[in-house]
Amino acid sequence: MVAGLAGIAAQTRTPDAVVLVIDHNPAMLERARRELARGQDAGPYPVLVVANARPQGASGSRNTGTALVRSEVTVFLDDDAVPEPDWLERLLAPYCDPDVAAVGGHAEPVWPGAGAPAQLAPELWWVVGCTYRGMPTRLTPVRNLWGCNMSVRTEVFRRVGGFDESAGRVEAFPLGCEETELCIRVGALPGARVLLEPAARVHHHVSSDRVRWRYLRHRSLLEGVSKAAMAARVGDRDATSTEWGYVLRVLPRGVLRGVARGLTGRPDGWQAAAGIVVSLAMAATGYLRQRVGLARGLGLAPDAPHTPHAPSGVGR
Repeated sequence: MVAGLAGIAAQTRTPDAVVLVIDHNPAMLERARRELARGQDAGPYPVLVVANARPQGASGSRNTGTALVRSEVTVFLDDDAVPEPDWLERLLAPYCDPDVAAVGGHAEPVWPGAGAPAQLAPELWWVVGCTYRGMPTRLTPVRNLWGCNMSVRTEVFRRVGGFDESAGRVEAFPLGCEETELCIRVGALPGARVLLEPAARVHHHVSSDRVRWRYLRHRSLLEGVSKAAMAARVGDRDATSTEWGYVLRVLPRGVLRGVARGLTGRPDGWQAAAGIVVSLAMAATGYLRQRVGLARGLGLAPDAPHTPHAPSGVGR
């Protein structure tokens, strides 16, 4: 959090305010207020430290922060991400077009060791919440953004009801897709555009527990579960349109690249190919299990329709 706030302080575009939301952790809240909060008179913008007033998890935290935002645009940054100096400037530039409703950026992984583990090919970096091979490399309309580095027009965010608090990560349980579900609702507004600006970059720290095979299997399984739960809410087409292109084009190429390296005598190539195959198999298992469970009323994730709540989230 300290590194992230330092990155915000070094921006070429000064934010109006920063809201730091502490997720149901009283000791951390007290420490953050003591060490990180500052008033308007302490610098060009205030840093407000607040407790998550919504249900525990990333969605509730973001909704809590956004309730306090008064700016035209709300920007979201994870506590383990550090922005580059021109991040905010590049993220906000596309809003000169009034049809642009949301803009996201690039998340570069910062690995705990010398580099990415062999089983995590670049095609799988979504597993650790980072930009993966196959994503656009220039300003492009997309279906959804990533919560660690994204922004939304505040009025649009409130109009669609904010993040669905029955979805998203809670503590170490990585049930996701809350950003996807939000962006689908935003993109459904007449004329609204959701854009990815890869030049708006943050460096996203990857913890040591996320570079193990166990985490790859677990995260992939729950990604399938999340996609099935989302499909029950928004329909298969919206929930899986991007994923089909990824599965049919990006992953096969990744497997071939890994096999090619393996055939030249590099064991990491075989591990990369195996990681892709295992991830796809686990995601498919989670998806099918959840769809069958939902049909029987036994799904792991809730399948009730999203109900907009009072305006609430984290802000620019």
